[in-house]
Amino acid sequence: MNAIDTPASGTEAVRILAISGSLRAGSVNSALLRAAAALAGPEVKVELWDGLATVPPFSEDDEAAPGAAVEALRAAITDADALLFATPEYNTSIPGQLKNALDWASRPYGAGALTGTTAAVIGASPSGFGAKWAQAELRKVLSACGAQVVGEELCVAKAHTVLGEDGLPTDEELRTALTGLVGTLAEAARAAKAAAA
Repeated sequence: MNAIDTPASGTEAVRILAISGSLRAGSVNSALLRAAAALAGPEVKVELWDGLATVPPFSEDDEAAPGAAVEALRAAITDADALLFATPEYNTSIPGQLKNALDWASRPYGAGALTGTTAAVIGASPSGFGAKWAQAELRKVLSACGAQVVGEELCVAKAHTVLGEDGLPTDEELRTALTGLVGTLAEAARAAKAAAA
């Protein structure tokens, strides 16, 4: 897991686990998560989870002993205050490896790591639609797994053209939208944490 920090001030930082649905080394969705972290406020700490490729196919036969990769995923989700997902769109839906990881994180039924979590979703694609359908699918799956999905969808179209050499969006509107979404997610996580205290 790679820590992407912004310096925390006097209050405890909100810990956001960022999960990209893409396994590609040059993924724009992963790059967007790094950009979102860089644009986050001083009281937010974002960690990019990089274990998606290691999660085995879900099988109910293995639920009693799912293995180290699944346990690491569940622990990372449980330790975070909130989750930020970025998904590409494959055949109008979310990538199979991401759905597989969510299936593992949803178990055991009613008491999985995703139950009660606060989450937000963004997505990018080279098309003009910005992974719109994939985001809708991901929001639906997260809600079914017991997560509270906050914020509006953020569809990043023509993704290969939106980031500058510094890794940040060149478009001010996108920069503002990313900053706002991370802020919304952090505030929702703070509220959920306070309510549970």
